[in-house]
Amino acid sequence: MTLLTVLLQAASTAGLETMGPAIGAGLAAIGAGIGIGKIGGSAMDGIARQPESAPDIRMNMIISAALIEGVALFAVVVCGFIL
Repeated sequence: MTLLTVLLQAASTAGLETMGPAIGAGLAAIGAGIGIGKIGGSAMDGIARQPESAPDIRMNMIISAALIEGVALFAVVVCGFIL
């Protein structure tokens, strides 16, 4: 037997097969948080530079944040189904 086969058998008997989807869900949530934070920071920079375009920047920020949250929620749901 190869080392990889032994490790895979040990992981499947130890209950470690549930760690993959859990790590995936965590990474999706962390990635969404980082993305929304970058969008918010960039929007504040843009509004500070051009206050007259604040409504347009705010609308685009909210749409982008909603799309990112939708993708993150989809990723967490898929990881939940895998569990």
